[in-house]
Amino acid sequence: MRILHLLNHRRRLNGHVHAAVDLACAQVKLGHTVAMASQGGDFDELLRTNGIETFVVDHERRPGPVLKSVVGLTGLLRRWRPDVVHAHMMTSAVLAWPACKLTRVALVTTVHNEFEKGAILMGLGDRVIAVSAAVAKSMQKRGISASRIDVVLNGTIGSARMTGRSEVPKSLDHPAIVFVGGLHPRKGLPDLLQAFDAVHAQHPAARLYVVGGGPTQDSYTAMARAMASADAIAFAGPQDDPYPWMLGADIFVLPSHADPAPLVLSEAREAGCAVIATQVDGIPELLGQGESGILVPPKSPDRIADALRMLVTDPDQLKAWRAKSQIGIENLRIDRVARAALEVYGRAIGPRAKPSAS
Repeated sequence: MRILHLLNHRRRLNGHVHAAVDLACAQVKLGHTVAMASQGGDFDELLRTNGIETFVVDHERRPGPVLKSVVGLTGLLRRWRPDVVHAHMMTSAVLAWPACKLTRVALVTTVHNEFEKGAILMGLGDRVIAVSAAVAKSMQKRGISASRIDVVLNGTIGSARMTGRSEVPKSLDHPAIVFVGGLHPRKGLPDLLQAFDAVHAQHPAARLYVVGGGPTQDSYTAMARAMASADAIAFAGPQDDPYPWMLGADIFVLPSHADPAPLVLSEAREAGCAVIATQVDGIPELLGQGESGILVPPKSPDRIADALRMLVTDPDQLKAWRAKSQIGIENLRIDRVARAALEVYGRAIGPRAKPSAS
């Protein structure tokens, strides 16, 4: 099968980019011919190393550039002749829809950021991939027929992006609690800061490491500095490879208020952390509905604190939850994601398939 992935850019620190790059590389390993079109970025060399051809398609959202990009993409489809175009973001879906109609190429879209108002535009696809069952339900409520939606739960384990990464744990003080994610409101970091401050008052050896950057970094840093536990909180900033931090951690916490299917949870589980995360969107699905990690209500610092106290004060509980993080972890492998996506492509292509010669 010839597959063209389309997304706005290929830069690091964006979950949808990681998911698309992981998927494209895994599909090549399964024997398919894959290309990726975007505005370029950090992963171009990795893609080329894995035999993936790259093209440039502008994603500027002004009428003139949009029209030019549609024309350019249409020409690319006629030259490269994919069987399916897989669009990963809203602008990508808008550009791909007319180009695919003109060239009679199947269009598949993936809803990565369901919380955005414009996510309904992903319904332009012949088939729509939801990265969790929770996202699928949300898209159905927005008017996309369940008959066109396929759930393909995110997973990263075994991806080409992880090749050559450091397997040496970061040297951290213990008990070490780690957060990895973008520093913006929907990730809920203030809830974790409040919870940690309460726990640290009783267990002063505990340490919190915040890995990531974003628009609220300064305000969150100021918030932490005003707490009694300030000296026990470290902001590490954005990291190209946060995995060593998870390898060095005892506990990983994701206090999100909204999160369709965060890739970081499969990495935290692969690293063997005990996991605490909020019961929102696709998070329970990534934690086996609570079998592989502790689920707490969103926006509940007290409940996060309770879970942290249990793990910090009871070595047996910490050991047990670290072991539980491995339950069902095979379901988070990228080859499972790649095979499931290929099945979706088959359903999208089906109506367009030419009858075999008799």
